[in-house]
Amino acid sequence: MKKGKIETYINETLESKGAMMFTLIDPDDYRSTDEAVKTAHACINGGTDVILVGGSIGAQGGMLDEVTEGVRDLSDIPVILFPGNIATLTRYADAVYFMSLLNARNPYWITQAQMLAAPLIKKLGIEPLPVGYMVVHPGGTVGWVGDVNLVPREKPKIAAALAMAGEYLGNRFILTDTGSNPRLFNYGPIPNELIRSVKSAITVPYIVAGGITTTKELSDVYRSGADIVQVGTAFEGGNAAKAAKLFAEVTKEEGLRKLKK
Repeated sequence: MKKGKIETYINETLESKGAMMFTLIDPDDYRSTDEAVKTAHACINGGTDVILVGGSIGAQGGMLDEVTEGVRDLSDIPVILFPGNIATLTRYADAVYFMSLLNARNPYWITQAQMLAAPLIKKLGIEPLPVGYMVVHPGGTVGWVGDVNLVPREKPKIAAALAMAGEYLGNRFILTDTGSNPRLFNYGPIPNELIRSVKSAITVPYIVAGGITTTKELSDVYRSGADIVQVGTAFEGGNAAKAAKLFAEVTKEEGLRKLKK
């Protein structure tokens, strides 16, 4: 499969800036679609590189259409779907994480959902981004919904081997995630050692998600090897514009640091 417009944008931005920040808007986490769109707008103004829309539960149908279309009307930056299942697709998106949940116990999440969704993605003209997705303990909602054999936080070699397998299978991005807001389970973001191990094992862009809520954590994740950091919970609430600006500044600084190496 040839690289499309959005994948090219991501690769070229990483080459020129060294790092990127993706903002995740899960419509189900907001009181209204207007609030979700306003948060996305604040993050766009703050300097995020991509808006992701989606989630594990509820982000589908009219709600997904309204939020995705609303975000696309605000800016020219890409709007990418972060799907929870085959129903979490909308014609208003530019691209979709075409994800295989690498450590799922249920083959539905590895290939079957993808098989069911592929014809519709092609029909709608949404660009598929081949993403190898793995979930690290504690896993949150996605760990439960996806019937995941969670990667232990203290076993970075398992994560590295799984990421390597994901790349060898043809995925052009690797994404590690703890599930949303791991602090609810008294855990922080993915350990830096695990991030370093995954980064050392792969050659494709590496996305890190889950529980990154401070600029210090963001900096540590980039310095440990993340090319792209995916942020959601940190921008929920009334301070999205300020938080996004601070996070974008860190992303710029850490990207420049990477380019100088």
